[in-house]
Amino acid sequence: MKLLRLTHLAVLIGFLPALTGCGHPSGVMQPVGLAAGTSTTQVDMLVATTRQPSGDPATLFNGERSPKPYMTDVAVSIPPKRQPGTVQWPQRLPPNPATDFAVTRVKQIDTIPEGRAWFRQHIEGGHALVFIHGFNNTYEDSVFRLAQIVHDSGMQATPILFTWPSRAQLTGYEYDKESTNYSRTALEQSLRVLAADPDVKDITILAHSMGTWLAMESLRQMGIRDGHVNAKIHNVILASPDIDIQVFAKQYVEMGEPKPKFTIFVSQDDRALAASSFITGNVSRLGAIDPSKEPYRSRLEKAGITAIDLTKVKTEDSLHHGKFAESPEIVQLIGQRLMTGQTLTDSNVSLGQGVAAVVGGTARTVGTVAGAAVAAPLTIVEQPMRTRQPSGREVGEDLESDRKSKPLTQ
Repeated sequence: MKLLRLTHLAVLIGFLPALTGCGHPSGVMQPVGLAAGTSTTQVDMLVATTRQPSGDPATLFNGERSPKPYMTDVAVSIPPKRQPGTVQWPQRLPPNPATDFAVTRVKQIDTIPEGRAWFRQHIEGGHALVFIHGFNNTYEDSVFRLAQIVHDSGMQATPILFTWPSRAQLTGYEYDKESTNYSRTALEQSLRVLAADPDVKDITILAHSMGTWLAMESLRQMGIRDGHVNAKIHNVILASPDIDIQVFAKQYVEMGEPKPKFTIFVSQDDRALAASSFITGNVSRLGAIDPSKEPYRSRLEKAGITAIDLTKVKTEDSLHHGKFAESPEIVQLIGQRLMTGQTLTDSNVSLGQGVAAVVGGTARTVGTVAGAAVAAPLTIVEQPMRTRQPSGREVGEDLESDRKSKPLTQ
């Protein structure tokens, strides 16, 4: 019976093109040349991965796991005319840089000194952004998404992508989740190498969806080893976090002190998280909470975590799962305010769409609400089986507990 229900859920979600990843050709990693006079913008990034090499220059890496991490220097060309928040995929290959996102350079980096030399050549004030993608992403999906975020946000930081082995299949949810666990030490080591570079002043981690689990686990490991997260990691931004709320609270505590500044983007209409909740036994996901209500509001305030509610923000994403990147206002908020450590409680915050910021326990509407609330989540999630909400006592005890685990007999 459970298998049947999951199958029905997969069929339902399968009709949603935003999740299936259809609609664009694969194999865009083969570099193309820029014609003379082509007016484009170039985004240079360093890509670290635990994926297995594909042996094909058009894809570079597949969704299988590699015991050896790889680093690659990648340049992506952004066309001059496009809608902010969108990735302009080519309709046919090779891409046309005048109208499409196009890879213009790929170079393997074999050693840490080579990686540090790359950073020195692409330094942006010593600021580094580490982006970790979510479920159902190919290598090229994550490359183009980071290029879009960097371009549209106007951020002054050196972009670094950590891409983990996702099979980019709807039926691969469990494989992808295990791949994040497989990759957590590699991400931790990557962050350590980056932080040890004298040219790096501060690091912002931006993780999306299932990638937030990987980010939290790696930071938790670092905290357990050292007693705290590396001091250069200033900001951690979790967009649509696909994490059990109580598990997140334990991960947060076990990082030790001091902690980075945490910001979470949530949306109660997130259909992908509704599906994840269904698959995981109707357990609430962090990215779907209402942070203005108890027990979350007071607990987030006490923990010093900023929650930004995007429920009424509208994008073209039918799953409402990628608002952080697809809303021009929100992606600019990331690049120009959150990464620089600015708060969201001052009068200078101005967005064109309705955003509720829960900062320090004060719910505050930023900007104006654009239209009514969006459609409800998947019908199947609205059936009598309700998502279990942890009690205030449970959330509070986890967020405030001692970071060292206690024996079960005590």
